Amino acid sequence: MRIDPEDSKGKNYIRRRSLMDYGRGVIILGFGVFLALADRLGFEFTIASSLRYALAGLFIIYGAFRIYLGYKKNYFSE
Repeated sequence: MRIDPEDSKGKNYIRRRSLMDYGRGVIILGFGVFLALADRLGFEFTIASSLRYALAGLFIIYGAFRIYLGYKKNYFSE
């Protein structure tokens, strides 16, 4: 089934998908920032700090990418 981006069903799909991308992006980005600032907030992890910073960087990059996808709204590619 092909969804046309010009009709109301297609617009609703784009809006819902965009909100999901924004929400996912904010949560993942927030978790990355938390991992990066955890030692300053008083949290201790059993993993090495270099691995924690690497994971934080990946989470921040992926969260920003998800937010970008929600902003672009390019869900219908041919």
